[in-house]
Amino acid sequence: MRPAALQPLPGQVVPAVRMPASALPVGHRRVVFRWEMNDGEIVARGEGAARIASPDSVRLDFFLGGGMGSGAAVLVGDDLRAPGGPQVARVIPPAPLLWAALGRLAIPALADTAVRVDGTVIRADIGTPVAWRATFSGDTLRRLERVDREHVLEWVERFPGNRVRYESATSRRSLELVITRTEPAAPFDAAIWNPT
Repeated sequence: MRPAALQPLPGQVVPAVRMPASALPVGHRRVVFRWEMNDGEIVARGEGAARIASPDSVRLDFFLGGGMGSGAAVLVGDDLRAPGGPQVARVIPPAPLLWAALGRLAIPALADTAVRVDGTVIRADIGTPVAWRATFSGDTLRRLERVDREHVLEWVERFPGNRVRYESATSRRSLELVITRTEPAAPFDAAIWNPT
């Protein structure tokens, strides 16, 4: 699949507008989800859980349907670890896109950001040349795209409600999460941040 060309941003340039903060809610949360991964060769699905410690730590556990296997990944800041070999690593998006799936904008610092407003939608091209495009609906991060040479290589989209989708145009890989439950949690044991 060939990456799509980056289209011009719609809306009006508004120099004084800032992008929303898009930080994770304070505290600890547990998010339970169903997932499906398609990489062009195989389709896998199952259940999973994310243990989130604001502001910058998350552990994801994936369980393959039918009890056929499991895997984990830990993201602390921009350090993403996915022990368990390439099978687990294939399921997990890169760190900035994984953060975007959770609603946090956490991309490398870059010079130049162009922001446009279209009603309640804020879009920003970040970097020169553009390396990232972020789309917000009000204060909520809805989409983050990674761009190279004016082509969208991969992206995460957060749909209203409970669905999140990651797609990679270059590897023909997708991962979809359907969130079934979000609940507050007590602080997590420090051992969860060192997966084996």
